[in-house]
Order: sequence, then C-alpha cells, then structure tokens
Amino acid sequence: MRPDRLRFGIFLAPFHPTHEDPTAALDRDMELIEHLDHLGYDEAWIGEHHSGGFEIIASPELFIAAAAERTKHIRLGTGVSSLPYQNPFMNVDRMIQLDHMTKGRVMFGVGPGALVGDAFRMGIDPSDQRRMMNEALDAIMPLLRGERVSMKTDWFELREAQLQLPSYQSPHLEVAVACSRSPAGALAAGKYGLGMLSIGGTSDDALKAHAKNWQLAEDTADEHGQTVDRNNWRMVMLAHIADTREEAKRNVQYGIDDFARYFREIATFPIVPPEIDDPYTYLTESKMAVIGTPDDAIAHIEALLEGSGGFGGALELAHNWANFPATKRHFELMQRYVVPHFQKKNELRQISYDYSNANREVFVGSAQKAVETEIAKQQAREDAKKAGE
Repeated sequence: MRPDRLRFGIFLAPFHPTHEDPTAALDRDMELIEHLDHLGYDEAWIGEHHSGGFEIIASPELFIAAAAERTKHIRLGTGVSSLPYQNPFMNVDRMIQLDHMTKGRVMFGVGPGALVGDAFRMGIDPSDQRRMMNEALDAIMPLLRGERVSMKTDWFELREAQLQLPSYQSPHLEVAVACSRSPAGALAAGKYGLGMLSIGGTSDDALKAHAKNWQLAEDTADEHGQTVDRNNWRMVMLAHIADTREEAKRNVQYGIDDFARYFREIATFPIVPPEIDDPYTYLTESKMAVIGTPDDAIAHIEALLEGSGGFGGALELAHNWANFPATKRHFELMQRYVVPHFQKKNELRQISYDYSNANREVFVGSAQKAVETEIAKQQAREDAKKAGE
C-alpha cells in the first residue's frame, strides 16, 4: 500500500548528552516542535523516560500542553506513555483533558516502557511489563468508549470507574502502540484495533520483522472482530540530510558518537553494536539510517514503503546527531524536497508545466500573431491619421 499522502513527523525521546545544560536542551526541543509546525510537519511524538540521564522528558503530557500553546497545526502524541508506570484511569483521564486543551490535536501512544532501568527503580519486573500494558489497555479502551469499568489486577484496581469527559475527537482520541521486534505491540494493536509505531531499525531484516508484525496485527484483529488500518501505522527511521553527502557526513560527527554510546551503555537494545567504532559507516551500510541528500532520503523512504508493504506515517527519530542549526536545516530540506515527493504536491504543477512545454510552439505562435495583429492595427491608425492631415 502506497498512501496518497504520506504523513511526516518526529519521534522525540529526546537524546541529550550528559555534558549539556538540560534546561537549554529542553528549550531547543520546544523550539524544534515550533519549527516543524511552521514547516507544515504533521506529527510529533514525545517520549517518557525516568532514568539514564539522556532521555530527559519525564512527562510527555506536560511537554505537549506547553507545545500546544506554541503551535497551530502539528498533532502531538505521547511517544509513548509507559502504561505499567501509572494507574490507567489517571493516565487516560489526563489524555482526555489534553484532547480538549489541544482541540483534538493529541494522540495517545502507549507501550510497556523502554528502559529497564525505569522499571527497576519502580520495583517492576521487566518480564511483567507487557502483561501490565495489556491489562491497562483492557481498562483504557472501554473507558475511552464511555463505559464503566470495574477490574482488579495485582497492580491496580478500578471500582466503577468512568470518565467524566468524552474525548474531543470522535469517536475518541487516536491510540497507537509501540512495536519493535517483539510481537507484543502487534498483538495489542490487533486485539484492540489500534495504530502501530514501529521502532527497531530499518535494515532489511528489521523491515521483514516489521512486515511480519503488521501481518500479525491484521490476523489478531480478525480474531477479535477488530480492524487495523495501514494508514495508522508509523515507521520510525533515522535520517540526516544536507545539500551534499559530504556536508551531511560532517554534520553528524557532532553527536553521532554520543548517541551510539548511550545505546551501547544504557539503553535496553543497542542500535550500534559494541564492537563498532564507526557509527556512520555501520548505520549507512546496514540501511539503519540515511545520511546524505534529499534524493538519498527519497530513495530510503521508497525502500521502506516497499519493504514493509506500506505505512501511513514516516517518523524521524530526533537524534541530535548534528548541531541545532544543521538540524533545522535538515528538516527544511526534508520539507522542501522530500515531503512533496510523497504527498504528491507537485504532480499538477508538473502536468501543467509539461503541457505548456509540449504546446509551446502553438502558444508562442498565437502570441506572436496577436502581437503582429496589434502592430498592424496601430500602423493602420497612424497611416489613416497622416492621410487625413
């Protein structure tokens, strides 16, 4: 499936090295969202993390509330809300409030929690996180439908819980579940009829895993009387572009090593294996990232659409590989040259141009004849005037 209009957005964890001022880093994150809104980007998903020192947004809801006041169009989602970390009634109730405050621009991204260190600090066994996510969704989805819910698990209890406000959006705000190589996210997406956020790389093997997970979501949806829509499937990718490949390569030397080190030393699954000392070469040659020009980015996304079978949203992981001016320039180039290719913004312009070019001799000939006719008329008027003198 190739969407008529592929949506573009970012997945903002964020990633900030520990030697930077965190307050200034958060300010830049907010400025980036404003920049993307101005450029016309469709979506921004904001992460939730509580340890590790690198991904420093603890409450995506707080960030979204502030970002909504500074933007006009871009949709804002939790990317993702870690469901095992909080009571599902409180979690969804806050999202309903945001849905009203943003006038329907909010999205509810959910997952089990990405950092094992977060779960450890809260006394949660990592082996329970996916079960807990599903139990939370068992409560959240009927709550979103306006139902009254009573249920008890080993970590939360609801007694005739019912939301006091409906969603601003109809029938309710969009819910999407994070999915990496594990089938847990795909199973949840299918069971509840949710969107899917595919995280976990874009190599050939990763794309096969993503495609398999989407098929699993479709099969599971059939089993539960649900439907899933590829248009609600987002693929998370790594990219940085500049005017030339050489410039793009120079740009990413600013922060790509810090990024690789964090995933190697702290994050649950390393994006760059420990034995790799050249992240740029590894990421580009493995197709885990595109670092180059707008044309390179177009080819990369085309390959992702082909390898996955099609999705509705391309989300860039906001990685801070380049300094902030080069990062903003990257997104400007994406919007000027890459986005139009996938949103068919220039098809009618090209048709008009080609038609005009093909008929140029006819048009020019007609124009020249009209000019000559007017010249002849004027000459006749001048001749008549002289004759009357």
